[in-house]
Formats: sequence, C-alpha cells, structure tokens
Amino acid sequence: MPVTTDPAPLAELTRQDPELAEVIAAEATRQADSLQLIAAENFVSPAVLEALGSPLANKYAEGYPGARHHGGCELVDVAERLAIERAKALFGAEHANVQAHSGSSAVLAAYAVLLRPGDTVLAMGLPSGGHLTHGSPANFSGRWFDFVPYGVDPESGLIDYDRVHHTARAHRPKAIVCGSISYPRHIDYAAFRAIADDVGASLVADAAHPIGLVAGGAAPNPVPYADIVCATTHKVLRGPRGGMLLCRADLADRVDRAVFPFTQSGAQMHTIAAKAVAFGEAATPAFTAYAHQVVANAKALAGALAAQGFTVTTGGTDTHLVTLDAAPLGVLGQTARGRLASAGMVLDTCALPHGDGRGLRLGTAALTTQGMGEAETARIAVLLAGVVSGDLDPGAVRREIRELTAVFPPYPRR
Repeated sequence: MPVTTDPAPLAELTRQDPELAEVIAAEATRQADSLQLIAAENFVSPAVLEALGSPLANKYAEGYPGARHHGGCELVDVAERLAIERAKALFGAEHANVQAHSGSSAVLAAYAVLLRPGDTVLAMGLPSGGHLTHGSPANFSGRWFDFVPYGVDPESGLIDYDRVHHTARAHRPKAIVCGSISYPRHIDYAAFRAIADDVGASLVADAAHPIGLVAGGAAPNPVPYADIVCATTHKVLRGPRGGMLLCRADLADRVDRAVFPFTQSGAQMHTIAAKAVAFGEAATPAFTAYAHQVVANAKALAGALAAQGFTVTTGGTDTHLVTLDAAPLGVLGQTARGRLASAGMVLDTCALPHGDGRGLRLGTAALTTQGMGEAETARIAVLLAGVVSGDLDPGAVRREIRELTAVFPPYPRR
C-alpha cells in the first residue's frame, strides 16, 4: 500500500489512535511536499511497505532458518532464506547475514568476529568523514578498541593511499576499516586489500552508503576484497531500515554467531521479508538504470552547485553523495541548512576536509526515486544557492519545490 496523504490507509489507526494517525499523515505530507536531499534516505517501494506491515511482524524467531528457538517458524524460515539467497546472488557473496538491525549493528558484529577489546584498528577519522562506529569515543568502537585514524588530503579531499599504507605500517592494526559517510568518490578496495595484507590485518568494508550503487553496477564491489562487508539496506538500496553482512564461507558461522546470540536476539521477520523484497527489486534492469541515474544526477548537481559558487569537495562525485562548502557564499553550513529547511529542502551538514567548520552533505537517491533527472537537479542547484545566499525568498522557493514534487511525487496519490 503506497504512502499517501489520503487518510484511507490510516482508517483503523485513526479510529484507534487519532493523535498518532495525525502525526503519520503529517509526516507523509512533509515527505511529499519537500525535497528529501539527505544522503542516507530514500523512498521504499509499496511492496517493501507491505512486507513491513505484514503479519510477519507478529513472529518471534530467535536463531536461524532450521534452527530456531521458537516454534511456528516454518514460513518465516522461507522468507529469511529468500533474503539470504537474493543478497548472495546480488553481491556475489558466499554468505549473507540479513538479521542485523542496523548498519551499526552489522559493524559491531564484524568487530566481534575479527577483534578483541584493546586491539588496534585503522579507520577513517571522524573529521574526515568516518562513522561513529569508526572510533568515536562516544561509541562502543572508541571505548573498546584502539582506533588510529587516517584522513584525506586537505586540498584535494581524496584518500592518500600511500599515507594510509605508511600509517598502517607504523601501527600494525589488527583490522582496517574502509568506508565513510561523506566521501563522494569510489573507494579503491584493491588498494586497501593490499595494505591490509602487507601488515597482516583483516579488512572490513563499511559500504553502508555505496552498497545500493554496487547492486546496480554503478560502484565497485567490495565483496571480492574485504573479509567482511557491512552495509545498510536502506539508502540507495531502497529497502527497509536495517543492516546486513556479507562474507566468505569460512567466516559464515562466526558472523552468524556474532549477530545472534552475541550482539542481538530475536530477528525482525517483517523487516527481513522487506529486505528480501528490496534485494529482488535491486536485481532488476530497472534498478540498474535507477542506480546509474542516481550517479548522473549527483554529477549534474555537483557541477551546477560549483557553477553557483559553492566549493564542491574533491571537485565532484562518483556516487550519490555531494559534499560542499558554503563559505564562498558567505554562510556557514549550519546556517545554510536552516535556511534550506525553511524553503523545503532537507539535507545534512558534514565535516570538511580542511577542518574549517561544517559543510553540506546532499544525496540524490530519493529525488531519483521520484523520477527526477539532470534538468531537475540543475534547477534545484539554482534554488539551493539562491536560498543559501539570501538572493531568493524561501517562501517562494518552497512553493516551487511543492510544484516540483507534485509533478514527481514519491508515491502516487489516490
């Protein structure tokens, strides 16, 4: 059932809990009437939504197919096996675990397989775009392990693989993590594999952001190079919010035990079924075309924003991500985000390679799902720059955004 501002889908909830029904209807309207440029968000298909709201939500299923701790799991076993086999086929992996509740849960499980508390880990530093699970002192990763950060070149914004290699030789980490929440270029997994082999380290690929592009053949596949690949099933992959792990057959049992029973308990079977749906959708020619259009839109957006005066980090993008500095327009990132929100353009801030404040992080996954192309992204860049600089009235831009999203709605209205 597609999300829509029509209250009919919420009929039962409206009767039972009108207060919450009003919140959900308002959120559906917000998503439909504003421009979703957050790089980690997307619109799932109506089929994925149906799986999420299915009776599988009622089933408790600790364990794995054929070895559950609860009875009555015969049918949910079929659903999970479908998700596993589809993920393996989609990414060319020998094993897939689809039970991780989130990307962070997947990373925690990978560390549980490969590391012990106190081990040294090399990962992208948070100021350069690393994730919280890559060594933040507020996260389990920074509390349990000794993280050594690598960064990007402050001028180019690109990973300096020779410097990474030098740092790895100096610290001899037990594991190396490659992946970022704001690095807009393809990662050279072969180079990271060579570095890891040289220092005797395991390689973890945190592919939460690019995994959907990998599925559509629009980004390099980390599976042949990494010991364990951690990923989310939302973002560009366009599935439900959740995580997964991909690995070689010899690590399969250890990965599964790290997810259950070590880091989490009962599997969310409705979410796993929704993952199966998303994997099936991602194996289609239509998704391949979608993934390549996501990248084309990001490239067009980056070029148009540079023409409007923004500094685009790394000079462009290979992925769905565009990161920029608004300072040339005389505005800090946090201020720019607030102005854009008032105009109906929703996005995030991020760290900048040169370390002078925060920039803006945009993604093109959601607007591409809506059917927008390079022409629309070029217009969005003009509106975005006008709002940030103060040259355009936010109210007028919000009206234009509503007109645009009415032509390209996230879901058909009934």
